[in-house]
Amino acid sequence: MKSLLMAAFLMLGVLNLNAQAPTQADITKVLKFTNENFDMGKITTGKQTEFTVDIQNISAAPITLDNVMVGCGCTTPRYTKGETIAPGGHASVVLGFNGSAVGGFTKVATLFFSGNLTKQVSFHGEGVQQ
Repeated sequence: MKSLLMAAFLMLGVLNLNAQAPTQADITKVLKFTNENFDMGKITTGKQTEFTVDIQNISAAPITLDNVMVGCGCTTPRYTKGETIAPGGHASVVLGFNGSAVGGFTKVATLFFSGNLTKQVSFHGEGVQQ
């Protein structure tokens, strides 16, 4: 009897956790990204470079750019934290790279928006000696 009661409580706990899991909206129906997988090509090692990710709000509601987190210290983001992107409006995130790589590299940044939306963008290239 104890085993049956314990199994019932365990099952209810699992069902309760699944019911509370937040669902994330399909970001492609809310925001459109340009340069979300940018190819820097060949860059001279040690030469700083940057590119811009353009974000367009294609929904009917305003969206807020809350944060940008980069994968390592060699990448620096420039953006307006808390910027509200009106419907049809644009925002941008500039990602800088310090050029520390020799050989092929791939770097990522994660963009966080209101409504629990996230988007991972990346850039890649090849660092070459001068």
